[in-house]
Amino acid sequence: MSSNTTEAFVRTDFLPQQTAPVSEHGIVGWVMKNLFSSPLNILQTLVGIGLLYLIITPLFRFGITNAVWEGADRTACAIDHVGACWAMVKAKFPQYMYFQYPIDERWRVDLVGLVGLVLLIPMLIPFVPLKKTNAILLLVIYPVFAFILLYGGWFGLPIVETPVWGGLMVTLVIAVVGIVASLPLGILFALGRRSDMPLVRSVSIAFIEFWRGIPLITVLFMSSVLLPLFLPEGVTFDKLLRALIGVALFSSAYMAETIRGGLQAIPKGQYEGAQALGLSYWKMMNLIVLPQAIKHVIPGIVNSFIALFKDTTLVLIIGMFDLLGAIQTSFTDPKWATETQDETGYLFAALIFWVFCFAMSRYSIFMENKLHTGHKR
Repeated sequence: MSSNTTEAFVRTDFLPQQTAPVSEHGIVGWVMKNLFSSPLNILQTLVGIGLLYLIITPLFRFGITNAVWEGADRTACAIDHVGACWAMVKAKFPQYMYFQYPIDERWRVDLVGLVGLVLLIPMLIPFVPLKKTNAILLLVIYPVFAFILLYGGWFGLPIVETPVWGGLMVTLVIAVVGIVASLPLGILFALGRRSDMPLVRSVSIAFIEFWRGIPLITVLFMSSVLLPLFLPEGVTFDKLLRALIGVALFSSAYMAETIRGGLQAIPKGQYEGAQALGLSYWKMMNLIVLPQAIKHVIPGIVNSFIALFKDTTLVLIIGMFDLLGAIQTSFTDPKWATETQDETGYLFAALIFWVFCFAMSRYSIFMENKLHTGHKR
């Protein structure tokens, strides 16, 4: 046998599987890939960390570390270098929620909120059945139920006039009514603006451009102060009702432009295909066009809802005390007058608004991922 003969080796078993390097997976891998992948990313990351430190550290110190959580009056918070006076928020919490709504009748507000939440949750979950029944209960029956319970005058309930309404209750009433009313009105005016009928198109354009051309604060002021001057003597409308109408009309104009953007994004072939099937105009819009258009503009719709929710604070200009207004009125109480009173109240208001707006934003992202299945790879 030759000395140059080589021996071959064939492996009969597999090597044990090894995990990927730490720098390639998990938290460390994500950090290395997204935050420290290049010199520019490293610089941006360091600058961002520095800015977050400068912003979050004093806020954390004020709201958590140096905050006062318990106390009966201002003496608990009247200390040098003290942080947020959460004891004041705890004492004033009922005022922030209900304002001057009678204490003995506040169970009505709680019941309205609980029923609304019970009806809203299954409406937001895609796989829950009986959507049409739920929608009828939420959009038709529930508003009547809420009005009867909040205002009273029926079934032995004492009447609670709207001037004593306030706090988070009024913020939610205005926001919910504006959101629910603006979407269908916006759809109608968006379709009207794209209509082939000159009269319908002209009316829709005039409505949209008129309401988009004036600020909301002017709408509220005119509805509260000037509108009664044009009504016959002895005829009046509730101030809250005037504000609701003004907010709904104002927001519907912006919603119409958002929906119109979605309609223009639909290819012409979708319209032609629906017409080739013999569908009427409303069936074509209801079954083919609008579902696709609304899906395209979900971010814009939710953005309008968030802006409307924050704009409810403007009702203070017409003497209605929403959440922010109720918080501001609490600043006049000498029992809780401290150096950090204003900062604590505004921080609490910011937290409440952020929770609602963030929830709407996250649900928008969820619905986008749920509906945009045709764009997944």
